[in-house]
Amino acid sequence: MSDLVFLLLIFFMLTSSVVSPNAIKLLLPSSTTERVPVNKKAVNVYIDENLQYSIDKVVLDAAGLRTGIIKELEGQTDASVVLRSDASVPIQFAVNVIDIVNSINKEKGTKHKVVLATRPEKNS
Repeated sequence: MSDLVFLLLIFFMLTSSVVSPNAIKLLLPSSTTERVPVNKKAVNVYIDENLQYSIDKVVLDAAGLRTGIIKELEGQTDASVVLRSDASVPIQFAVNVIDIVNSINKEKGTKHKVVLATRPEKNS
């Protein structure tokens, strides 16, 4: 009997290490407004609970964020930047992303927008 329990333990330990999430885990702020579809030409910028910026799973520091956004927006004039920020992140980190996109718009004469992603508020 103990052999069976031991084998099951080993099986679950091995299979749980194989499963890996394919997205950055964030607890998005909630909103009561209706969902609006985002333009297909969207760049996803993530800010996790450790205050780290990333674009498409590539972790960037504050200095590299501007370069990363410029690279992703290259050749586009009206793309959307979807900001997916953890609910615990101070607002200044979101403002930094907005400032970067606004400065890119000013320099290049583009009309990129920043959209804050939220999760639907649960009705109690």
